[in-house]
Amino acid sequence: MALLAFGWASLAPAQPVQGGPTHIAAALVAEGSTVQPGKPTTLALEMHPTQGWHGYWLNPGDAGLGLQLTWHLPAGASAGTPQYPVPETLVVSGLMNHVYQSDYALLIPFTVPADAKPGTTLPVSVKAEWLACTEQICVPESANLSTMLKVSAFPAQHDARFDAWRAKLPAPLGAQAHIAVQGDTLRLGIPFPASATLERPHVFSADERAIDYAAPQGFARSGDTLVVTLKRAPGAAADPASFNAVLRLNRNGDGVTIAAVPGAVPTDGTPIETAATDAPPKPSPLPLLVLAAIAGGLLLNIMPCVFPILSLKALSLARAGESEAEARVEGLAYSAGVIVTCAALGALLLALRAGGQQVGWAFQLQEPGVVAALLLLAVAITANLLGLFEFLTPSFASQGGALPGKRNTARGAFVTGLLAAFVATPCTGPFMAGAMGAAVLLPFAPAMLLFVALGFGIALPFLAIAYIPALRRALPKPGPWMNWFKKAMAVPMGLTALGLFWLASRLGGYSFAGASLVFAIVLIAILAHLGRTQRVTLGGGRRAIGLIALLGLCAAVVLPRTVHAPSAEAEGLLPTQPFSQQALDQALAQGHPVFAYFTADWCLSCKVNERVAIERESTRDAFAKAGVVVLKGDWTRRDPAITRYLTTRGAAGVPLYVWYGRGAASAPQSLPQVLTPKTLPELASR
Repeated sequence: MALLAFGWASLAPAQPVQGGPTHIAAALVAEGSTVQPGKPTTLALEMHPTQGWHGYWLNPGDAGLGLQLTWHLPAGASAGTPQYPVPETLVVSGLMNHVYQSDYALLIPFTVPADAKPGTTLPVSVKAEWLACTEQICVPESANLSTMLKVSAFPAQHDARFDAWRAKLPAPLGAQAHIAVQGDTLRLGIPFPASATLERPHVFSADERAIDYAAPQGFARSGDTLVVTLKRAPGAAADPASFNAVLRLNRNGDGVTIAAVPGAVPTDGTPIETAATDAPPKPSPLPLLVLAAIAGGLLLNIMPCVFPILSLKALSLARAGESEAEARVEGLAYSAGVIVTCAALGALLLALRAGGQQVGWAFQLQEPGVVAALLLLAVAITANLLGLFEFLTPSFASQGGALPGKRNTARGAFVTGLLAAFVATPCTGPFMAGAMGAAVLLPFAPAMLLFVALGFGIALPFLAIAYIPALRRALPKPGPWMNWFKKAMAVPMGLTALGLFWLASRLGGYSFAGASLVFAIVLIAILAHLGRTQRVTLGGGRRAIGLIALLGLCAAVVLPRTVHAPSAEAEGLLPTQPFSQQALDQALAQGHPVFAYFTADWCLSCKVNERVAIERESTRDAFAKAGVVVLKGDWTRRDPAITRYLTTRGAAGVPLYVWYGRGAASAPQSLPQVLTPKTLPELASR
């Protein structure tokens, strides 16, 4: 294979370059901050190709050279066979190559010596040699890489990057594949559900010179068997005892490993048109997605943190009933604020994903600083609703819209719309999930249209009240009762503040939550002082704003220093395992049914479903009887592995519930986002 590599290089206009900086940067990384004596761990060889360059899979194909590793290990330690992610295809001058054109990592099982002493360090080094190529030139490269493993008697802190790297490894097929040879053709029969989707499939042979790499590959379905027709390489064994390969399943790079043995392979089947599989999966028609986004936004108005804002804003329109023009100005300004927020969050989401960040909808609530800011804001709104102070600018909570001489209803309505949309968007729900899932896959323009449609849905009730006089007349007439109603709305807003305090503890730990609480108490004191000043002099605004700005600056400096990993959450009624692609693959390979659910502490609909349908004795008993493995994906904090899985399932946020039937070949089933007490027990009993 090395001769082939340099043979390909000879096709280029220049000779291979020697020396100089490497075109593929490499680094050796350990999975945990510490290792335990005698326990296995994992090392990763990170590879970062420069733009336009590529590295090679374990079988490089018609040209190229695989990676060579020479280890230098302490006595008693051992390094296993590297595990490669699913490669890409690259055809140059008719030669098929199995390559990586972007960042990738090889995972290497590593065994720690049993006699390693806690408190000591183990030096691990490796000489790595590889070939880096463009389509015109190849360069042999090498690097001496090393790392120090600290030995400890306690488990290590996990490096989250390994979850993302494991997600790119091909999964075990979990069923026996077969091969049949006839002349220069090798037919491969792979157990694969007829309902499962294939996108741009390709078989990468791990056995060198077993097949003609550049020859077209034929794919057909025969029931639940995928039949692949491959052209054999000249000089291949007449009766191969096995065939080892990786089957790429889709354009995202998911794949399965295959270890086929001679056996019966169907000779017929329905051909699969692979020429069209390079295109992304077709989402629902855009008009339907727009309607779904509007309906999903409409439902967000019943969220307990949004309802007080919407109710008081509706009452402000009732007070403005004597002026239809004023009501419409408020309605348009509020709608503009909502739509601007949804569009801004959507644009930021798309920009982060384009930059390689694994983020999804409601990503802002995965940041402790944002939650702390929302906590302080919810505290301020609650204090205002209780009459502790009056906002200095028009708002949803002030009777008449503002303090005397400060009336500016459009500005207050716009700011209210910004706030309402920001606190309404953490969860996805019915109708909204499909639209937001499509938005992260669509081009920029239609994706932004969906985010705008979501904002329009949130603003729709308020807009209807503003433009339909009959709806405004149906609202209760202004009167003294409005003061009581205003204070009543402080209850759900106060509960929202308590929920944000709990979420702060889940995101940043108790010290972060405690520090946030201290700042909230100081904010209440400043607002109380402002309220006393307002009742006496109708002034004091500049001083209060200065104090609040100073408080915000102190919080921005202090709070990040208090963030640490939160304590483990108490176990629920249903036994669960943390979600990972490896855990899912293992459970399926063992023949277990799997229920994978994805939740977050800031997602209200997630918590309702857990209480109503998941954390129930009937569900626990049915799952135990059927041997169901439950995998829980906690998306409270940012998790690239979970985000990637959500994207592959067409979801942009949580909740997401996926059921896998018994056996690795079972097609996954996405469940409704609203579960009933009978949903899961009935699935388990099938």
